[in-house]
Amino acid sequence: MGSVWGRLGSEVTVVEFASDIVPTMDGEIRKQFQRSLEKQKMKFMLKTKVVGVDTSGDGVKLTIEPAAGGEQTTLEADVVLVSAGRTPFTAGLGLDKIGVETDKVGRILVNERFVSNVPGVYAIGDVIPGPMLAHKAEEDGVACVEFIAGKHGHVDYDKVPGVVYTHPEVASVGKTEEQVKELGIAYRVGKFPFLANSRAKAIDDAEGIVKIVADKETDKILGVHIMAPNAGELIHEAVLAINYDAASEDIARVCHAHPTMSEALKEAAMATYDKPIHI
Repeated sequence: MGSVWGRLGSEVTVVEFASDIVPTMDGEIRKQFQRSLEKQKMKFMLKTKVVGVDTSGDGVKLTIEPAAGGEQTTLEADVVLVSAGRTPFTAGLGLDKIGVETDKVGRILVNERFVSNVPGVYAIGDVIPGPMLAHKAEEDGVACVEFIAGKHGHVDYDKVPGVVYTHPEVASVGKTEEQVKELGIAYRVGKFPFLANSRAKAIDDAEGIVKIVADKETDKILGVHIMAPNAGELIHEAVLAINYDAASEDIARVCHAHPTMSEALKEAAMATYDKPIHI
């Protein structure tokens, strides 16, 4: 929403307790993303916490200080949007009265068939562990009903795409480079900038990059990260590839229409297992 208001002409300052924005994002993409937003004149106050709010006047006055503690300062604004994460909406549902087990943050604990510890009580979506995303909840619902009907349902939370709806958008599926490194997997990275994509240049919207992380031995795609206009649309080719355990060479050898933004994914795949053509 800050990005939207910024494009509409508002001065936007993001106050973030952590040292980075969008901490679940691939580190390299995250840095480029922040630089892009800063070029749009968004300001970021990282490692900063809000310790007081004064709404007595026409606007809002925030008292802020370094996250580690220190000198306090005041930040004045017309409007403040509080966006401090998501919580499951389970309070007041009477779950405790029938003995439904929840974790410490209130999420209902279920098995692989979405059944809680109370027979006949199923749960899906944002009230159970996993990504708190509408499309994940939809897939949960389909799989849950399939189980109820005596069929087989399945949702792999490691293969659910995530999208940040800014401009440019950021979309990802699978693991970040940091996660792959932490797992000790030998990997390769392929990247392709939209500055070298003819469609992006033709529409004068060429800021962004595609990054693919693949297993070094098998070439299996482990993660794909895209910052670009319509990244939320482009990511689904990668989602399909990851769901079918495709290799980067599989995407690279698929004919992509020209000129299209999706060619950048093909080129990044070529860069992962060999080298791109148009750079």
